[in-house]
Amino acid sequence: MALSEQEVVRRESLQKIIDLGIDPYPAAMYPVNATAKEILENFNPEENNYQEVVVAGRMMERRIMGKASFARLQDSTGRIQIYVSRDDIAPDEDKTLYNTLFKKLLDLGDFIGVKGFIFHTKTGETTLHVKELTLLSKSLKPLPVVKVDDEGNVHDAFTDPDLRYRQRYVDLVVNPDVRDVFVRRSKMVNAMRSFMASRGYLEVETPILQPLHGGAAARPFKTHHNTLDQDFFMRIANELYLKRLIVGGYDGVFEFAKNFRNEGMSRFHNPEFTMMELYVAYKDYNWMMDFMEEMHEFVAIETNGTPDVQVGENVISFKRPWKRYTMYEAIQEYTNIDISEMDEEALRKVCKDLHIPTDKSMGRGKLIDEIFGEKVEHLLIQPTFITDYPIEMSPLTKKHRSKPGLVERFEAICNGKEIMNAYSELNDPIDQRERFEAQLELAKRGDDEAMVLDEDFLRSLEYGMPPTSGVGIGIDRLAMIMTNQNSIQDVLFFPQMRNIPTE
Repeated sequence: MALSEQEVVRRESLQKIIDLGIDPYPAAMYPVNATAKEILENFNPEENNYQEVVVAGRMMERRIMGKASFARLQDSTGRIQIYVSRDDIAPDEDKTLYNTLFKKLLDLGDFIGVKGFIFHTKTGETTLHVKELTLLSKSLKPLPVVKVDDEGNVHDAFTDPDLRYRQRYVDLVVNPDVRDVFVRRSKMVNAMRSFMASRGYLEVETPILQPLHGGAAARPFKTHHNTLDQDFFMRIANELYLKRLIVGGYDGVFEFAKNFRNEGMSRFHNPEFTMMELYVAYKDYNWMMDFMEEMHEFVAIETNGTPDVQVGENVISFKRPWKRYTMYEAIQEYTNIDISEMDEEALRKVCKDLHIPTDKSMGRGKLIDEIFGEKVEHLLIQPTFITDYPIEMSPLTKKHRSKPGLVERFEAICNGKEIMNAYSELNDPIDQRERFEAQLELAKRGDDEAMVLDEDFLRSLEYGMPPTSGVGIGIDRLAMIMTNQNSIQDVLFFPQMRNIPTE
């Protein structure tokens, strides 16, 4: 690939640096002892603190004024101004370090280390007076550094979504708000982890490569294990393995799992995504709803300092309690149609009247799911539990204890999308086999998302699984809400992208 003019100049500068006997990529540890944020928040000229500081980062701005210059250094916490005097960093007769290296051969984006003391300029800006400067890494590509001209026009802003997702490393450097999104995502995950661990639940790991793609209705990615000469699937869910651990005697287990589904992509869907699944013995879905309300209120506060989160034009409150509808109640509330007693034929007519596309592979459960998805889900902005699903929609869920034809399941909908799915888990091995067999019939009708029959999982249930409640939470979708992002790609460091054709 041809180099740009700027890239050619930077490579020439690199060679000149080497010719000066300076290593442009030194291996020795650099003894950083302070950050930009720490200094800016805590420097007090009356206390005369921060008089021996060592800071490192990228040089993002530079103003050369003869024998002295100002620049801005950016580390992981922010930017701080530095003052570089020729006579300070090159006190002897050899002024090469300043006149040649700093003024001519260093470029914006280069990593440098500086040692010195902190002071306030005449304008009151906290500044690091450099006494020693070290080149730590030479940048060979120019950053798209944002510039604003005298008329307020922005130039070189790195805003194109496609480029940002493909070159996230650049995005993180030049768009500090993006770094904050991922910091808050990490806080969110850590809050969930600590909340569950504080209740005594065990974090575990289960296989990503699985001989059967079970635990969800989705199309899998398929691969081949050469040594075993056996096909495997990238997991679409970890549910069935976590339930095996409940059979094995654990009272509560959870896992933050990378799942893979070979499906369409959108601002809510990425083929590789993160789920957190939790299974707790001797509990049911009513207990799990209460537990999820409590956990999400805690997580919102830990992530953003408040249970109320700004998401687009809406303020979403995770404060307990959340609104609750049954599936049939929600559909009737938003369509004025009671579908609770309808068979497949009647549901097809409803879909037709509501202009909802269907195909012959859809059974009763799938038709109800389509009606809810098209006419209800997007209208639920505040966290809302949808409960008591038709049995056809939930092949891994315990039958409702008092409502024939339904199961003890809930989903939580927030900002118009599902963020979690939970059950009173089906632990009757005979009933579970019948549900799997019903899924096989749907597969014969052309439903390529129907579940497969997992004999080993059925065998584990035959050894006995206690009453259990389980939940799966879409971490990426929840992160979108907690960080006020419009696309799942904005909360994934490296989302999947179509290859750019090369000539």
